[in-house]
Amino acid sequence: MIVEMKKGSTQQEVDEVVQRAKSLDMRVQLNLGTDKTVVAILGANTGKLPTETFAVLPGVESVSRIMKPYKLASREFQPEDSIFSVNGVEIGGNRIVIMAGPCAVESEDQLMKTVKEVKESGASIIRGGAYKPRSSPFNFQGLEKRGLELLEMARERFDIPVVTEVVDPHDVELVASYTDIMQVGARNMQNFALLTEVGKSRRPVLLKRGLSSTVKEWLTAADYILAEGNEKVMLCERGIRTFEDSIRFSLDITSVPVVKKASHLPLFVDPSHASGNYSFVPAVARAAIAAGADGLLIEVHYNPKEALVDGPQALTPSDFGRLMKELEAIAKAIGRSL
Repeated sequence: MIVEMKKGSTQQEVDEVVQRAKSLDMRVQLNLGTDKTVVAILGANTGKLPTETFAVLPGVESVSRIMKPYKLASREFQPEDSIFSVNGVEIGGNRIVIMAGPCAVESEDQLMKTVKEVKESGASIIRGGAYKPRSSPFNFQGLEKRGLELLEMARERFDIPVVTEVVDPHDVELVASYTDIMQVGARNMQNFALLTEVGKSRRPVLLKRGLSSTVKEWLTAADYILAEGNEKVMLCERGIRTFEDSIRFSLDITSVPVVKKASHLPLFVDPSHASGNYSFVPAVARAAIAAGADGLLIEVHYNPKEALVDGPQALTPSDFGRLMKELEAIAKAIGRSL
């Protein structure tokens, strides 16, 4: 249930709505807009409450129900786009943000060479996996804490924010201490214990879409993070599993306008995992920007043939540099910057 306060309503009037909700064993989330405040009333029994429960309170302009399963991620709760900063990088604004780097951190030399190249080409955030949840237990699982230490070293050396994946709720505090953005991977999209913990951390979160998840399920998963008071949530479309076998995953390009219409959260696209092949990455990246994505997550490795993880889909630094020039032109054509 959404309670929209009148423009200029007092703090006391907002507090009265909050207290009424809590007296009914409901949870609340506030959206403090520039003109007015919106109060989300959350709980299993909100559907049984008459809207008059809150409509009669002073300062209330309107009360409505959100019929979708996702609440806090919806445009009904927050009509305006979410825009926030991660260590000086604005997310969700006019500028399209590029996150780039190797799929997995393999060594100091590999990471530093790649970070230097991608930053010079215009990347705003560095990606790199310290923990790698692989399909086979016999594949490279990442350098774990050593990988986090190398990412922190790269951040300090090149003065650039870092995003890396967290896979275990027990590791959230550790990963948060080394990184600027925590990524929840596709295989963990509905790991609700993990979502709750990253929400409690208040660290910015990049939530990837599950392999076989609908947009509705994806946005509902985002609510787990938002419900803990963490408002800095980004979504990432990375392709879904279909019957098509000519590529690694099928990138749902239509999810970009669908999500932008349904949700206020910033939306990124990962053309690398969707394609599975470096030769397709530029075309998919260009399409994502044209469709309205707020950013991209691109794999870059200075020597993909020697990569321990996902080498076939990684761009070389020179390939990445050429792509950035192409993306700059597309961004300009749709009234955005890179």
